Amino acid sequence: MLFNSLDFALFFPIVFVLYWLFSSNLRWRNILILASSYVFYGWWDWRFLFLIAISSIVDFYVGQKIYKEDNAKKRKRLLLISLIVNLGFLAYFKYTNFFIDTFVDSFNLFGKELEITSINIILPVGISFYTFQTLSYTIDIYRNQLKPTKDWLSFFAFVAFFPQLVAGPIERASHLLPQFYKTYKFNYNQVKSGLLLMAFGLFKKMVIADRAALYVNEVYNNPGSYEGVETIIATVLFAFQIYCDFSGYSDIAIGAARTMGFDLMKNFDSPYLSKSITEFWRRWHISLSTWFRDYVYIPLGGSRNGKYRTYYNLFLVFLISGLWHGAAMTFVIWGVIHGVIIVIEKAIYKRKEKVFSLFNIDKSILSIKLIFIVITFTIVCFAWVFFRANSFADSITIIEGFFTYNFYELFGEKLYLIGLKENEFTLLVLSILSLTYIESFHRKQSMLSILNKQPIFFRWSVYLSIAVFITIFGVYGSEISSEFIYFQF
Repeated sequence: MLFNSLDFALFFPIVFVLYWLFSSNLRWRNILILASSYVFYGWWDWRFLFLIAISSIVDFYVGQKIYKEDNAKKRKRLLLISLIVNLGFLAYFKYTNFFIDTFVDSFNLFGKELEITSINIILPVGISFYTFQTLSYTIDIYRNQLKPTKDWLSFFAFVAFFPQLVAGPIERASHLLPQFYKTYKFNYNQVKSGLLLMAFGLFKKMVIADRAALYVNEVYNNPGSYEGVETIIATVLFAFQIYCDFSGYSDIAIGAARTMGFDLMKNFDSPYLSKSITEFWRRWHISLSTWFRDYVYIPLGGSRNGKYRTYYNLFLVFLISGLWHGAAMTFVIWGVIHGVIIVIEKAIYKRKEKVFSLFNIDKSILSIKLIFIVITFTIVCFAWVFFRANSFADSITIIEGFFTYNFYELFGEKLYLIGLKENEFTLLVLSILSLTYIESFHRKQSMLSILNKQPIFFRWSVYLSIAVFITIFGVYGSEISSEFIYFQF
């Protein structure tokens, strides 16, 4: 079920009303959450509900067994059961064809052809997200950082919680699971805040991301037909498309959970205002980057074993991150680019500080900050080429197109005929500029707190205007643009 669909527009109010009717009875409330979450997920394909159920059953009982077991070897074996089940599902559904194709291609390099074909496997929506979420539960118990729950209903509801089930944020059990043990009282300000955040997410998704997709899809699906300014604009628009698409989903998820009294972690923090790739990953998909830090980077040794081992660990994390995002070499290259830049930044950080100190350069100067923001955004956009391209060959064609310039295109009508009319293109640019202003302003002061201080007539005029704007200027009827990009991961 899509957040930006008529199905969800009917589903969510019904769940919301029933939730608050049952809110005083913890058991019935969690039954409602679990049933609603299974309906929400099963809307795509009910057969994949068995995967969530099996993961929930295995980790619920494995968690209890690990906690009771004192023998170190037996504890490891129990943890291994959880890893094999969860990562086994993920590997089969997501990476089987990738490994088959890679195996065949490696033989082709030596002139030997293998008659092995890919398997027709349907990738379950959001499997990477709920797999990582439930894995963190058993790993934390194994590390003695968390006590297992004896309430299977709360645990199952935690794993399948519909607002963040298919695209995050990837929650830790230590943060989200205890919230299923509590009852909440209806709070008007909290509900209003959640609904406004959902509206902001819909604005990002329907007005910006889906409109940008019309331009981006046309160029990236036909890379040989476009070049120069067209490919540059398409790449920049994809940067905003994927950001607004994914952060828009996170906003809707966090907002929906907030209307029911739940608190989900912040997943994005104005990443395109970052002054380095290292900072970018502190602001982009925060729940995933912190998951990799805690469950991959630190177990590998982190920064404890010398600088070269640190560089290796950092690079490996981003290589794995690339594979997590998709079973294709283009995603691996995307991860490698970020890994290499992160290592370079780590290696030159102290030298950069010495240079600033030597020349008495104040890093807080706006012009210096803007230079670093532009450089970082350029690197991110370059890496996005591999993330978005349909193949490695297409990504090379796009990059080659960057260096073919026809300056008349800057003002020519041709720009607006690539999936968008001139007024649509103008609306998209103005919406992106508005979003950038809102996010940069919001880092200094909450716009909601400012709005709450205004007269009630003004506040409701703003609420109504937001709803009307999204309704009028949202993109409808495009199957490709209506789906959330991160559903495929």
